[in-house]
Amino acid sequence: MKSRSIILGILWAFLYLFLVLTPLFVMLATPSQAGREVWRDLSVSLGFIGLAMMALQFVLTARFKWLKAPYGSDLVYHFHRQISFVALILILSHPLLLFIFSPQTLALLNIFSAPWRARFAVVAVLSLMALVVFSIWRKKLKIDYYSWRIWHGILSVLAVGAALVHVEMAGYYVSTPFKRALWIVYTVFWVGLLLYTRLIKPWWLTKHPYRVVDVNEERGNSWTLTLEPFGHKGFKFHPGQFCWINLGSSPFSEKEHPFSISSSAVKPGRISFTIKELGDFTRTIRHTKVGESVYVDGPYGAFTTDRHDHAREFIFVAGGVGITPVMSILRTMADCGETRKLVLFYANRDWESITFREELEELKGRLNLQLIHVLERPHDNWDGKSGYLNREMLEEIIPPELSINQVEVFLCGPPPMMRAVNRIVRDLEIWPGDFHYERFDLV
Repeated sequence: MKSRSIILGILWAFLYLFLVLTPLFVMLATPSQAGREVWRDLSVSLGFIGLAMMALQFVLTARFKWLKAPYGSDLVYHFHRQISFVALILILSHPLLLFIFSPQTLALLNIFSAPWRARFAVVAVLSLMALVVFSIWRKKLKIDYYSWRIWHGILSVLAVGAALVHVEMAGYYVSTPFKRALWIVYTVFWVGLLLYTRLIKPWWLTKHPYRVVDVNEERGNSWTLTLEPFGHKGFKFHPGQFCWINLGSSPFSEKEHPFSISSSAVKPGRISFTIKELGDFTRTIRHTKVGESVYVDGPYGAFTTDRHDHAREFIFVAGGVGITPVMSILRTMADCGETRKLVLFYANRDWESITFREELEELKGRLNLQLIHVLERPHDNWDGKSGYLNREMLEEIIPPELSINQVEVFLCGPPPMMRAVNRIVRDLEIWPGDFHYERFDLV
């Protein structure tokens, strides 16, 4: 499984580069106008690459399972965020080079007197800049998640749409049939993605609803929401994967949230999500009524042991509600009679905050599982690990000399804990391919 994923990952990476650079290759392959300055062609080339990157951003966020499978959703969304900065720099370089080498073009910034092609260019650049600013400083600007998602979609469409109109109106860059065909293909592809993500996929979800069959309170201020498919067979999933769920609204709305599946993959007829009360939406889970309709988009993610049949041992590091994907893995392993060595470090604030505490003890009798609780605020007479998870604790379990693909380490928890464990894993020189993590801070 791992070698196949690596090959697919390399292929998708090369395809991405090809699609990004194709406009540049087409431009270079066609004769340039006599006497045209090199810097002007360079400016246009950078703009074309940046525009292609922006158009492909819609592919990265369209939730194509075949695309994200080799990398995992976390890595794809991280790439989506980082490549946005690269696209912004390339697109800004296009007008900046014009202004530097041809100062008279600054007049194009006057939207009242500039030609329409320049007006659309200004709209595209300003939309892209606003998109990046709102994404970086969303929390500091106190923009709620729903509003951000709506404006993120509007600004993205406006930026790419206005840029494509600018290319068409500029004329010179689509002056040959081959160039025009290229941008027609890109435009049709982009519009098709919009139709799929905004219309076709939500419509499909309305035809495959789920309904709530149980709402159960857990330790750690969490609630388990159990669903069953209504009018269809549901889907199969790998333990550790997650879904986007839409509770109490239409799939056409932006009110959906990602949550890990916590139930066993051996029993896909019913799926459970264990959700901690952390925000406005999660605080409403306790009030969910049995029989309510829920729309589930998934499964997604590569945070699963199913991709690592070669491993002889698994080490899980979880904090708080980060236990949910690990719980799905452990439950599935118990149902399948897994015998390999398993270690679980589970960090919590105190003894009463340990979600699934009793079931984890039960799983020790069904699995070859070593369970290590780490409590930030231990009670009197506590003889286990206390404080914060640190290097010394992990070194007690992780073998001093590891060969590649022997031990797979899985991490899921609060951001501070994940950053700390990431540093420890690097210090312990664990091969990156054997270290896997999942987080849902997608903005």
